[in-house]
Amino acid sequence: MRILKRLHPLDWLAAGLLVCGLAFVATGLLPTGPAGEAMTRIGPLLVFLATVIVMAELTGKAQVFDAVASWVSRAGKGNYLLLFGLCVLFASVTTIALNLDTTAVLLTPVMLALATRVGIAPVPLAMTTVWLANTASLLLPVSNLTNLLASDRVGLTPTAMAARMGLPQLAAIVVTMACLWGFYWRRGRRGAAAYVPPPPLKPDDPVLFRICAVACAGFLVAILVADVPLWSASLTTMLVVVLAFAFRRRADLRLSLVPWRLLVLVPGMFLVVETVNTHGLHELLTAAVGPDGGLLGMLRSAGVGAGLSNVLNNLPVYMAGEAAVPVGNHDQLLSLLIGTNVGPLVTPWASLATLLWFERCRGHGTVIPLRRFMGTGFVLAVTATLAATAALTVTA
Repeated sequence: MRILKRLHPLDWLAAGLLVCGLAFVATGLLPTGPAGEAMTRIGPLLVFLATVIVMAELTGKAQVFDAVASWVSRAGKGNYLLLFGLCVLFASVTTIALNLDTTAVLLTPVMLALATRVGIAPVPLAMTTVWLANTASLLLPVSNLTNLLASDRVGLTPTAMAARMGLPQLAAIVVTMACLWGFYWRRGRRGAAAYVPPPPLKPDDPVLFRICAVACAGFLVAILVADVPLWSASLTTMLVVVLAFAFRRRADLRLSLVPWRLLVLVPGMFLVVETVNTHGLHELLTAAVGPDGGLLGMLRSAGVGAGLSNVLNNLPVYMAGEAAVPVGNHDQLLSLLIGTNVGPLVTPWASLATLLWFERCRGHGTVIPLRRFMGTGFVLAVTATLAATAALTVTA
């Protein structure tokens, strides 16, 4: 009973989704064929989620993130406004060049450590990470898994996609900056225009620090340069980090490092969405997005993508929505992409990046007020989706 009382609402949600998904398979509402395909599809994703979070937890314990936070704070030279700009730039470039899930896992601890080291409120920096992990993921195929699917469907090379989505990406980031400052950074300022940059960090265990830092750098190079699959890169990096801790600080290796909630939630979510898709979601999406490839059809697709992403999750929603968009309506498909990338900012489960971010904040001990998160996220989701879709009409 004590364990049940300590469960977070998201734990109950995860367990409920998995039970529902298994029940759908057991009763035949979801045929075993589609269920097996869904599980096969998310297998590498689950490996990535599990290994990258363990890697991030241990790397944080080795003080690598504290060192990065110290560098960023010194680069800001004590100016709060400059620090805001640097954090926005850092989060945007990381998301664009790497991957939104990687940003949520690796950058969130950096931001939270930065708040601690310079003595400012942690929530504004945390919100910078989660919002830009989503809204800055439009530019390149590597930025988001949905982008890879869309670029294949439309036939866009990375350069062509950057040219096509450049203005929508800029519009989304500008709106995000305005909302970040208005809702969080301005209030987190606490009446001060400056802060005291901390001295350079001296890690407690320099050997462990160097091993974890090199391992993280190798992880980023493997993804960005060598084009190694995310799951393979994260698994290899995690093994290196775990071995380092096994020799240097074995007591830090605990089963609680594994993100059990996510490993329960993700399969359940996909099974439930697959069931809904089998029993009429495709027809509903086809009717909702319509056949219009013009401005109205673009706005409808973006709205449907953003709305359903917050009800279900952006990845399965994009995959289901892609099949509902007529093959030749490229602008409409890219609008759906905008909705599923920029719009999932209201509910905690709307994107995997947001779920990963919540896990990182929870591990750090940073409390995110859910009502405020959802209210401000709704404002940003609506305004940024509209701004990015309007910008897409200019490049059409």
